[in-house]
Amino acid sequence: MEQFMKPGVGGIVERIIKGVTYILLQERYKDDAPLEEGLIEIPAGKIREFENIYDCLRREIKEETGLDVVWIEGETDSIVHESNGYKVMSYEPFASSQNLEGTYPIMVQTFICRIKGELAESTNETRFLRWVTMEELKNLLENQPQNFYPMHVNTLRKYMRLNDHERG
Repeated sequence: MEQFMKPGVGGIVERIIKGVTYILLQERYKDDAPLEEGLIEIPAGKIREFENIYDCLRREIKEETGLDVVWIEGETDSIVHESNGYKVMSYEPFASSQNLEGTYPIMVQTFICRIKGELAESTNETRFLRWVTMEELKNLLENQPQNFYPMHVNTLRKYMRLNDHERG
């Protein structure tokens, strides 16, 4: 039987305090994926049938972190077209990633976003939620890339390059 890729969305949740950029990392904790438990990740999840990707990102971040998304890069540039019984949205994510091998066939569209609210200590899907600086992120990715959920490594490296470029 033919199987299909599962669509997902992820968020690089950032906050800037006194000119220092922090992003949110968490540890993966899913009952149906015990081999991935403890891997470092960004908030992400599957898109429901006909769910607006931005609404999905807000929902997933709220479920996994307790935070409310107040801004998503590119959301105001998205375009909606309706005709012939369809409503189609075109958008541009920050990054797209696809598992080519492994145990889970997923493709994730990742966006940069900002939030408000208080960070949960843990949820039923995540633990050890924490804010890290770009320097801390760089150190983790350079010295312990095996500790990350593989889906997010290239996206976080791209984000670091962008952040280095804007600072330098």
